Amino acid sequence: AAMKQTKGLEGDKMSIIKFEFNPKVGIDNPALTLAEDTDGESVGEPRFYLLTKESSETFGFCLHEELGCQGHVIRQIELGGVAQRRGLQDGDRLLQVNGHFVDHMDHLRVVQKIKASGNQVLLAVLDGDSYEAAKSLGRDLSQMLPDDIRPRLCHVTRDKSGFGFSVSCPEGTKGTFQLSVLQDGPADRAGVPPGCWLLELNGDSVKSYSHTQLTKKLKQSGNKVTLLVASSAVEEFYRLRGLRVTAALADTSRLPFKVRELHLVKGPAGYGFLLKEDDCSSGGVGQFLWDVDVGLPAQQAGMKEGDRVLAVNGESIEGLDHEQTVHRIRAREDQVTLLVIDPAGDEFYHSVGFGGTVLL
Repeated sequence: AAMKQTKGLEGDKMSIIKFEFNPKVGIDNPALTLAEDTDGESVGEPRFYLLTKESSETFGFCLHEELGCQGHVIRQIELGGVAQRRGLQDGDRLLQVNGHFVDHMDHLRVVQKIKASGNQVLLAVLDGDSYEAAKSLGRDLSQMLPDDIRPRLCHVTRDKSGFGFSVSCPEGTKGTFQLSVLQDGPADRAGVPPGCWLLELNGDSVKSYSHTQLTKKLKQSGNKVTLLVASSAVEEFYRLRGLRVTAALADTSRLPFKVRELHLVKGPAGYGFLLKEDDCSSGGVGQFLWDVDVGLPAQQAGMKEGDRVLAVNGESIEGLDHEQTVHRIRAREDQVTLLVIDPAGDEFYHSVGFGGTVLL
């Protein structure tokens, strides 16, 4: 099939690829299916894959944008790779990435979403024939998917009444905890849904905890706790398919720490900051912003000393060294867009099991 000439991503490298766009992307868990009422039309069912890989691996397939072919197309499934072993099919169309509908998105943005997921991503796909049939019938493909399949991360700060939730657990069991939430209490204000199920506490799974152990852990948390929770519908979605819900898939919109996007246009005196490589408080090495000059573009864009750089011009710098990051910043002569996080936020996200790429 003829393919659109475009820029492509292969691993962490940017290059011009003639006639195709194929970033490596793979899979570790069985497919999930969701029935769709097709009113007798020949439209199949979306399939869900929770893809997990090692840092040194790819996800085992390529994502194409092709002339005369609608959607984001799964191609070049590696022979013997995890994608092939688990059942991802050539010609499948990608509909959803980590609970976000992507069929309407620009191809590069979809690729970035997959790459930003790190070593785990949840994809929803539809086989090519069903996709074409649904399009010809004018179907809204987003309606074939569940409204929300993401768990939720919530950061709760205790007040005089406590955390504002209570925990129930079936007698004699471990790891099964349902939360009752006090209306307008700390947990409610932090976004904890009533009747949800607790999956992780401060970045640690509660699967092996007894009720007594969980109570002890809560007391040891002091005045703040971070909870990974899932509504009954979300918990059932994963449980019925034997899949583990992780923080990497979570909705983080209610957390107090936010990443910031800084757009800088170079002035006569430059951008007005220095980039330094240093150890992260959470481990590893990162690229940090320092010596922010008063009145120059960096300060005007909201840069703060000590911010850690997560991405340059929409591309993660995970795994890049100092020189490679500088090269990315200088790639556009007169402007750059940086995604950054302050030290407190950086330390917090690592404490609950989030790597830098997930924050993208």
